[in-house]
Amino acid sequence: MTLASEPKTRPLGVSGKKYPFALRVALPVVLAVLAAAAIFHSFLFWSMRSIDAVSVERQRDLALVVIGQLRTSVAHDQESATVWDDAVLALQRGADPDWVNDNLGGWMYTFFRHNGVVILSPSDQPLYAYENDAAVPVETYGDLRPLVAPMLAELRRKMRWGDPQTIDEHFRTPGVSDLVMVRGRPAVVSLKPVVSESGKVKQTRGREFVHLAVRYLDGDFLDDLSKRYLFSDLRFSRQGETAKNQDKLPLVNAQGNVLGYFVWSPYLPGRDFLVSIKPVLVVSFLVLLGCVGAFLAFWRRNEKTRQEHERHIHYLAHVDSLTGLLNRPSFERELDDTLSVFHEEVARGAVIYLDLDRFKDVNDTLGHAAGDQVVREVAQRLSSLQKKGTGVFRVGGDEFVLLVPHCDAVGAAAICSRILRLLHAPFLVRGARVHLGGSIGVALFPEHGSTASELMRRADVALYEAKTAGRNRFAVFDVDMDAVLRERAHLEQDLRAALVDGREIALHYQPKYHAADFSLAAVEVLVRWQRPGYGWVSPAQFIPAAEASGAILPLGHRVLEEACRVARDWPLESVAVNVSAVQLRNPGFAEEVRQILRDTGMPAHRLELEVTETSWLDETGNSLDNIRALREEGIRIALDDFGTGFSSFGRLLEADVDRIKIDQSFIRGIGDFPGDMAIVKAIVDLARVKNLQVTAEGVETGRVAELLAEIGCDELQGYFFSQPLPEADFVALLQKPAMPRAAVE
Repeated sequence: MTLASEPKTRPLGVSGKKYPFALRVALPVVLAVLAAAAIFHSFLFWSMRSIDAVSVERQRDLALVVIGQLRTSVAHDQESATVWDDAVLALQRGADPDWVNDNLGGWMYTFFRHNGVVILSPSDQPLYAYENDAAVPVETYGDLRPLVAPMLAELRRKMRWGDPQTIDEHFRTPGVSDLVMVRGRPAVVSLKPVVSESGKVKQTRGREFVHLAVRYLDGDFLDDLSKRYLFSDLRFSRQGETAKNQDKLPLVNAQGNVLGYFVWSPYLPGRDFLVSIKPVLVVSFLVLLGCVGAFLAFWRRNEKTRQEHERHIHYLAHVDSLTGLLNRPSFERELDDTLSVFHEEVARGAVIYLDLDRFKDVNDTLGHAAGDQVVREVAQRLSSLQKKGTGVFRVGGDEFVLLVPHCDAVGAAAICSRILRLLHAPFLVRGARVHLGGSIGVALFPEHGSTASELMRRADVALYEAKTAGRNRFAVFDVDMDAVLRERAHLEQDLRAALVDGREIALHYQPKYHAADFSLAAVEVLVRWQRPGYGWVSPAQFIPAAEASGAILPLGHRVLEEACRVARDWPLESVAVNVSAVQLRNPGFAEEVRQILRDTGMPAHRLELEVTETSWLDETGNSLDNIRALREEGIRIALDDFGTGFSSFGRLLEADVDRIKIDQSFIRGIGDFPGDMAIVKAIVDLARVKNLQVTAEGVETGRVAELLAEIGCDELQGYFFSQPLPEADFVALLQKPAMPRAAVE
């Protein structure tokens, strides 16, 4: 039922008791304004502090960048004199100190402001020393020697063995630089080798002359940093003592040792801005109070409009935004109202509960946007069934309910048939034709209940019956359906008890044969259950119950562990075990399998896990993660029942598996129906392109076995060869000679 008009409800938030306007409106508003002003000021102060913190951090980063640039520039400056044939030759010949001063020493101060230069011999002995632009005795190098010894050793290593990472577009030779305290002053110390520019001057690698440059970080460097980058009151401090509103930056060398600190008064734009806008804030607050007064003056006039808006919001809360249909709360209210009226009139009606079939496949393969489009179109089709008094509701993702008054079982059946015909028509989604269908459960009132909870539960029971019977159909509730649900509950209870007892669960083994010569190749392990009082229960009956109840996890663990233990020493290529999609969705499944292999001693390459296509329809991604992890261990993965799922050929191109098993529904028609032969051959050809092995299951005659071998199947399985056998019978089969293919008629 679409919503024709907004519900007439009492406006939300309007009290029936009258209070003075000052207490009911004015006081809360004034308090709210004051609270807002306090919050605003708190936020403003916090913002300004945050801005100041960012500013300080940027100044720190800037100082670090400048220091880094200084280290780079010192090394770059050195290369202007150290990569030079004449310098190498002059030093090798024992150059005149004046020549060295003019070209390698004082010249570095004159042009680059290097505060000190020392020329070291190939044996690391000081040959020349300069401070600023004047030569000094080499003995002055003595206090610097232990500080640069590790750097000098590193440079020798780089020159001896080569270190291409130290050379880029900025540098032509390797070098080593670091922050060092030189005679109580912080400095950048850089070492560069004196090398031949042309490469024609003979030098021994690692025994070159070394040019050592010193650039102090206090004095003129601090003055330049202060003027160029506006660092106020910038100074160097060994201990890092600071005054109020000052900040500091540690100078850390390559070994992580703090040499001292740069201390300065940082620029605080937030604080300055806050001081400048104080008058504006005061005026703004006064203006705000005036606005509040005007707002209160117009409050009563606007109150009616507000109430109308609230009614509209209340109306929207009862409508499904995707389809425009009324939602679950509206359905529950409508059903309660209908039942109360119908109870007085002793009339009849029906609750029709619809669930789309295979809708999850649409979301998983085409995306949720495509699923939304399908839901909208379903809503439009169902709305065409509306008559006077009939309601259509969306109560879940792909679930809809029709509430039909004055309707008996015959009328409900007619409506359900019309719904199924409407859903039979394909849906055009993103250029693709999608076929869905639906399952429908019907509960009639007053026959099946007189309350909303009773009717919905029994409609849900009937819906489950329709799905169990094969989907794309409807079912009307009867008392036997409750009995079916009770039996299912008993089945799940007995199955859990069987897992605890252990004697009722048994494994059977069905052999698989090479198609080429009909020799025994592998075995598939199948679980069987002998339920007390019922005999052997079909896996098609108890496996879905185990999956729905969660018992599949302990059951699957037991089957896999026993199969690996029993079949470990059998002379077979592989042992195949079926794995439920529920097991694969468990994040710890791959580790569980690894532990079983460790405990039983089964080699990973001999274990093959058979999974169905639903394993790929897992939004959590756990299934695919488990499959990838298992394959990395060497465990083989087989895609079971291939050809019966959703978009199987497309899935084959994406699936990360080693083998596919063609479903027996295609195998039975081989030789009688050309279409089945063509489908099987197409699957085999596609598997060959993907380099996958192919197993055909359900082989019941020798003629079918021969045909499957001819079209390229690798393995054959079916009653023609053997039915599933208990362990003792299968062990006896292993002792028999192989079936000769020539014996097949």
